[in-house]
Amino acid sequence: MRIVVDSYAWVELFMGSEKGRLVKEKLSSADEVYTPDIVLAELARKYFRERIEANILEARLSKISELSRIVPVDEKVAVKAAEIDRELKEKARKAGIREPGLFDAVIMAVAKVLNASLITGDEHFRERPETIWIGGGEGASAL
Repeated sequence: MRIVVDSYAWVELFMGSEKGRLVKEKLSSADEVYTPDIVLAELARKYFRERIEANILEARLSKISELSRIVPVDEKVAVKAAEIDRELKEKARKAGIREPGLFDAVIMAVAKVLNASLITGDEHFRERPETIWIGGGEGASAL
């Protein structure tokens, strides 16, 4: 099984939460683990805002690179992200939830291009067939 890990899942893993333990289990059983490159930037921004020490931030990003293959945005991912961005925004409007950002579309595009499952708790991906859901019953957002 191929798994793409989003920011939400990495945050839970580093917190050592119950959701993080589920992420750890899924990663251990996966054949291949991927992380979109923009997830590194998204996490760096989050941890910088939270004033996490630079050495801890760098260690976490290094751990992600150790545990998964970092996937760059290429032509296939960019085109698929544009398509998914429109789809996610339309769905969010209909559901009455906040519109997702482009990062969300890029992360899902990586999963689609790699024919992988996406492990997440992001509300925009809930109930999608390619999603391994770790969020709660309420609207979830780790970032």
